[in-house]
Amino acid sequence: MSFTSIRIVTDDLDGLVAFYEQVTGERAERPAPVFAQFTGPGATLAIASTATVAMLGGALTPATNRSVFVEFEVDDVDGRFAQLRLAPEHVVLGPTTMPWGNRSALVRDPDGNVVNLFSRPEADGAD
Repeated sequence: MSFTSIRIVTDDLDGLVAFYEQVTGERAERPAPVFAQFTGPGATLAIASTATVAMLGGALTPATNRSVFVEFEVDDVDGRFAQLRLAPEHVVLGPTTMPWGNRSALVRDPDGNVVNLFSRPEADGAD
């Protein structure tokens, strides 16, 4: 088995795509007007309009996630966080060094999903 992607279903495809383009610094691939994706070395983040799941009879409800993080490893958490220029209500946790050593900033995307921007501690033990 090969893990392929995480897909976020949304009523605001363009807004979510714009947010993740800002977070990743990459342009989304848009193979169809109702679908976009960001493919990286570890996985793919797919974003789809609710139109793509209409046949599922309401099994998915946009903007209701309360249990999953979307995580991106970045080189500079503080710099990436500053570039986002988010309103305070979209910041869950400003840049913080976690007890296990990762540097993290947690923010909400336009649908309210929590996004963790993190970096791992230096391998040589430097601060």
